[in-house]
Amino acid sequence: MKYIIRLFKMAKPWKYYIIAATFTLIAATAVSLAAPLIVRRITEIWENNRLAYEMRSVVTLALILLGLYALRAMFRFLTSYLPHIASWKLVAFVRVRLYNQFQSLSMSYYHDKQTGELMSKVVNDTATFENLIAHAIPDLITSVLTLVGVYAILLSINPRLAMLISIPIPFILLMSFIVRRIRKHFRVGQEKIAELNSVLQDNFSGMKEIQVFNKQEHESGRVSKSANEYSNALIRALYYMGILHPSVEFIASIGMIIMLIAGPMLALSTGFSMPDLFAFLLYLAMLYPPITQLARMVEDFQSALAGAERVFEVLDTESSIQDKPNAISVGKLSGQLSFNHVSFSYKDDLQVLDDITIDVSPGEMVALVGPTGVGKSTISALITRFYDPDKGSITMDGIDLRDMTLESLRNQLSLVLQDVFLFNGTISENIAYGSADATFEQIKSAARTACIAEYIESLPEGYDTVIGERGVRLSGGQKQRISIARSVLRNSPILILDEATSSVDTETEKEIQQAISRIAGTRTLIVIAHRLSTIQSADKIVVLENGRIVEQGKHDALIRQNGAYAKLCNIQNLN
Repeated sequence: MKYIIRLFKMAKPWKYYIIAATFTLIAATAVSLAAPLIVRRITEIWENNRLAYEMRSVVTLALILLGLYALRAMFRFLTSYLPHIASWKLVAFVRVRLYNQFQSLSMSYYHDKQTGELMSKVVNDTATFENLIAHAIPDLITSVLTLVGVYAILLSINPRLAMLISIPIPFILLMSFIVRRIRKHFRVGQEKIAELNSVLQDNFSGMKEIQVFNKQEHESGRVSKSANEYSNALIRALYYMGILHPSVEFIASIGMIIMLIAGPMLALSTGFSMPDLFAFLLYLAMLYPPITQLARMVEDFQSALAGAERVFEVLDTESSIQDKPNAISVGKLSGQLSFNHVSFSYKDDLQVLDDITIDVSPGEMVALVGPTGVGKSTISALITRFYDPDKGSITMDGIDLRDMTLESLRNQLSLVLQDVFLFNGTISENIAYGSADATFEQIKSAARTACIAEYIESLPEGYDTVIGERGVRLSGGQKQRISIARSVLRNSPILILDEATSSVDTETEKEIQQAISRIAGTRTLIVIAHRLSTIQSADKIVVLENGRIVEQGKHDALIRQNGAYAKLCNIQNLN
């Protein structure tokens, strides 16, 4: 129930739609309850053979009845439409809030998460709220009002018969024990559809690999497994729903049988009039449908609660990286950077960095080199504060990164990764992604600095060329240079290049190296490289082994030491 309360608190901006819908629900129910009373009055006129004398009254009553039915139609339209406005507005609001929450969570949250699973929470789980707000709750209100109103009228017509037809109601309520089983299976269903989305997202992204390695049958089996697990979870939930629906209907039908037996007997013994009997039957027809709708309402409630549980699980998650209460917002800094005895591990039993100390002056180019897995990319992740060190501190212009607001810290940084991410938009939009106010001339200038302008201008649509999802229409080197142009345009004090040349050919490497040379000296460069030919001109080369710094210095000095760096150069034939 706490999730329902929280959802309604979120729906506060659209409360007037909900209030209006509640009013129309009450009005539609009142009209429905009034209609049989008019029919009862017309029947009384017929029974007393006064039709010839009271024809005008009958016509008037019939017109009133017609007006009531017209009002009911209008109220039911509003009852249907208004909650849908509120529910879909709420769904959109929660989806955006959920997405914003995902953006605020630290990288550690995503270690064991799949993209499809996260998408399922944003799209599928939130969609269940529409059923809850627009269907289940209005139906529940209508059912309760109808039951109370009908039962009150039945008691007024004939208390004894009203009590008799109430016999099945407690047994219907006892069926609620099935409900406890239903929610569990709906939650499993929500989890399974998330898994299916994850498999599909992976496979669509890796379609090239699937086809070239002839893994179609294997991947089809994975999709089939996930799809069937989802179906089986829903089938189990629907099994219990299948028990609930007919059981409720069967028990409710007993009330009609009681009416058919007891009604005539009471009519004979107590003078129960035909109009009363007729009205009683009409109201009895209105009594049991709300009860039989219980099963469908339960289904909607349980499905929505299962979705809400998964959604609020995310919304209640706290990021491990947050601004301190007294964090300061800094302006543009010089780019000075210091690692002071920094140690870090992703898991408690796996040390990645051990007692790292590095000093970087503004405008310096510092290269981090070493074998794979020694912690080079982890250093860049600590600078961007995707993670915080376990020990020691990292400062920028003498300020601990943890004392700055995340926004102002990341305004000091630009990042070019080995696996460049470009958005499905134009080249111009991708270059200007981090610089909303950039002019077209500034975009072109950044492209020239990144040695990509000539290629862009050779395209038929130039900077307005749409590059496709993840830049699928570009080569790896072209994507790298567009990413460098994006960072150049941002003009941040520190630029991190994480394996920017590791997956390109020699010619493209030279072009990227030329782009880096143009940037050198204009800002602090942190370059992570496997290809040592790209960092020989660095002001400082930091050599790492097993998470520790084993050497620091310039290229020539490190070669003369004939240590770890010289060995790496020998392997790449650079000596």
